[in-house]
Amino acid sequence: MHRFFIPEDWIRSNTVTVTGPQAHQIARVLRMQPGDRIVVLDNSGWEIETRLVEVRPDAVQGEVVRRSLATTEPRTKIAVYQGILRSKNFELVLQKGTELGVVEVVPVIADRCVVSDLEAVEKKRQRWEWIIQEAAEQCRRGRKPVLRPAVLLPPACERARHGAGLSMIFWEGDSNQPQKSEDRTTMRSLLRTPPPSSKKNWPPLTISLFFGPEGGFAPEEISLAERYGLLPATLGPRILRAETAALVAVSAILYELGDLE
Repeated sequence: MHRFFIPEDWIRSNTVTVTGPQAHQIARVLRMQPGDRIVVLDNSGWEIETRLVEVRPDAVQGEVVRRSLATTEPRTKIAVYQGILRSKNFELVLQKGTELGVVEVVPVIADRCVVSDLEAVEKKRQRWEWIIQEAAEQCRRGRKPVLRPAVLLPPACERARHGAGLSMIFWEGDSNQPQKSEDRTTMRSLLRTPPPSSKKNWPPLTISLFFGPEGGFAPEEISLAERYGLLPATLGPRILRAETAALVAVSAILYELGDLE
């Protein structure tokens, strides 16, 4: 069945009303008829199976047939703090991150970002929200990832520090200076070797992952992140593109912690 995220107030008791572009899609694009069924979601984690009663391009009416909890949300809650990338690359991270199970995305403005204006970034929010919603519908998520306002790196690190769980910043080092062994801690070792104070709550259920823009993080930014308690990590000997790193890390973590089983 086709799935649609809709505002909560479009669902009243046992009736559902869908308007706007989604009503047009149901009526004109999908050419659905009364009696057909769809699943609507109010972003609470519930799936609401709905039988269509009236189908018009401007408004679709339906009645609730069944409510059930979505079973597709991951146990591990991953927040991706992504350095702003060129438009298509950032949109790829949003789309595929949603498909994989990311629960939160925070756009981060770092030194090497091609865009450094918070206002300019926020103008893209509507498009980004739509990309997330379409991906969440396609992959049968019960909730859409939360898209946070864009922030500079220091407040992003501060936010991660106050969150529970594990915070990692991915970095392959500066090619102009030798790397220390501690700069190349693997993600897997961080997941498997908790700090002494965290052993009772391990593996972590909440993980914050920081990824740089094209060109990566500057060494000073890594030092800043470490002062906030973020742990530098590597994804191995190969240098991944900025839009690839987040998707590889999220996939590896969900697999390591059993969320892809």
